[in-house]
Amino acid sequence: MGDDRVSGPSMPERRAPWERPLSSIGQTDAVGRSGQRRPRSDTPAAPDQEPPEPGDSGRLGKRSPRNADTVSVAELVDKMSKSGSIRRVPAERPPVEEPTEVIAPITDSTPPPAPAVPPTPPHAVPEPVGAPAQDRPALTRLALSRVRRRRRLRVIGRSLVSVIAILAVALTGVVWGYLRNTDQGFLQVAALDPDSADVVDAAGQYGDETYLIVGTDTRAGASGQVGAGTVADAEGSRSDTVMLVNIPADRSRVVAVSFPRDLDVTRPVCEQFDNETNTYTGEMFPEAYGDKLNATYALGGPKCLVKTIQKISGLRIGHFVGMDFAGFESMVNEVGGVEVCTAQPLIDYELGDVLPNPGTQRIDGHTALDYVRARNVESEGNGDYGRIKRQQRFLSSLLRSALSNKVLLDPGKLNGFVNAFTSDTFVENVKTSDLVTLGRSLQNVDAGAVTFLTIPTTGTNDYGNEIPNDDAIGAIFQAIIDDDPLPGEERAEPVTPEPSAAAPAPDAPLLAVEPGTVSLQVSNASDIAGMAQTAADELATYGFQILTVGNFSGSAAQTVVRYSPDQEAAAATVASAIPGAAIELAPSLNNVVEVVLGSNYAGYTQYPTAFGTQIDPTQVEGTTESAPLPENLSFTNAADDTCA
Repeated sequence: MGDDRVSGPSMPERRAPWERPLSSIGQTDAVGRSGQRRPRSDTPAAPDQEPPEPGDSGRLGKRSPRNADTVSVAELVDKMSKSGSIRRVPAERPPVEEPTEVIAPITDSTPPPAPAVPPTPPHAVPEPVGAPAQDRPALTRLALSRVRRRRRLRVIGRSLVSVIAILAVALTGVVWGYLRNTDQGFLQVAALDPDSADVVDAAGQYGDETYLIVGTDTRAGASGQVGAGTVADAEGSRSDTVMLVNIPADRSRVVAVSFPRDLDVTRPVCEQFDNETNTYTGEMFPEAYGDKLNATYALGGPKCLVKTIQKISGLRIGHFVGMDFAGFESMVNEVGGVEVCTAQPLIDYELGDVLPNPGTQRIDGHTALDYVRARNVESEGNGDYGRIKRQQRFLSSLLRSALSNKVLLDPGKLNGFVNAFTSDTFVENVKTSDLVTLGRSLQNVDAGAVTFLTIPTTGTNDYGNEIPNDDAIGAIFQAIIDDDPLPGEERAEPVTPEPSAAAPAPDAPLLAVEPGTVSLQVSNASDIAGMAQTAADELATYGFQILTVGNFSGSAAQTVVRYSPDQEAAAATVASAIPGAAIELAPSLNNVVEVVLGSNYAGYTQYPTAFGTQIDPTQVEGTTESAPLPENLSFTNAADDTCA
């Protein structure tokens, strides 16, 4: 048949894009208008033809010249505007069965269906504002340039918004992925005992975050290469530094309590801990009296230490963080060192000249390790207490350095600090995301609201153990639980409610509530063991919901039912079931009512007042207060940067 192509422009590439052919019907693999594929041409190319070049379709070869069957974009648009569509001749198809029902076609004479909704009224024609376009003066080049610039700025502005949105999503994903990867760097270890009966006033601690932070003196691994000795000098691992950090539910302050390493303690029943593998062997050791605090860790590891501290403090420890010498040194180096100040040279009998010169100076990780470990300093003369004081001052400065813009705005330092923290720590119930959330909740806490305290003692025994001052210790931790002010604390005064808010008006009598709506914490403040559990079992038979049973931090002669301002009716209902009980306002409690059994408890309970019946309870104040805080309590405020 011959080629159907006709001569056309010799260089179709020079045409405008909308005038170039969309397809070439004459190509050898094209489908003809009849719907059948044309046979492939075997005619060789002319010798004078140019070699084929890659085309837009991915094949080798030049665009074919336009022929009669070629349709340009302009022609296609013109045809569509006239006919409404472009139709291709269909190929032959098998016959279709006759329809069973013939539907008449819709013609112009067919009335249209009734509209389902009333037609929309025509819009008012807008009135022209300003001079008609033909009457406006032509824009100058400067004006046209400004118009174009405004358009470009609008486009650029939209683009920037899109880029920022994309970056926000991307960075969120990166941060989340980074936090997840960081969590994988933590070495997990079993340590916590959340259901311990030693927890005091669990209701008053609701919402608090309590961390036990431990620095160990192991010489194994990298810790034996920092100049603190090797395994040959000291085998095993002991708790060199023990600090209990409490953050109340309202995040208004931070309290860190330091425990002397030689504190005389009663070691509970503990399982042996293998320091090399960070696992427990299964061998159990019985309770023992007169142990040093650091020895409890050497024998029973984190679990034994947590049990011991929980029994002394009564605080519910929810998080454990342990760190060795190498981790401490790395963290200090990653923040570029820490600034300390000493009024006189710091010289230790064992470590030598730690700080040979007085004054303010920035120290690196190696010197910092000696600074917080030195405990044989003649100028201090107080052994472990001088070391604890230096540790508290050092941590205050380290926190100020870590939270400064020099670290937070320096990705390299921040990444190094976090990596050092995760790679050399062993934890339980600690996640990077939780630490970030906690840090954000504390961002408005001033340095003056961060207080370091030291466990008070009354001297040493024949074994060199520090004898704890139990009354003063109980007062410290009860003040922490009740969120009472502490020595040296400088936080904003809380907004106190009006006196009328603490009690109902005289014409609003208290009415008994349903026992099933009352959540109870039962605490024993007497000398009779097991009394709280017996009373809790009896109160549960009346429908009261028992949350926890334990011991009160202090002693009390009067049995009281403690409550928050909005739980007075519930407290009165509980008091009606305990002969001789009075009610006492305790603002630190939330929606939990606490029963404190004093020495006047009769040993039995009775049915509470019926629901809806008026109650007139006995109101008391301050019957369960612990001993006052000692006047000579050692403390350090994080805002104090004086040289000492």
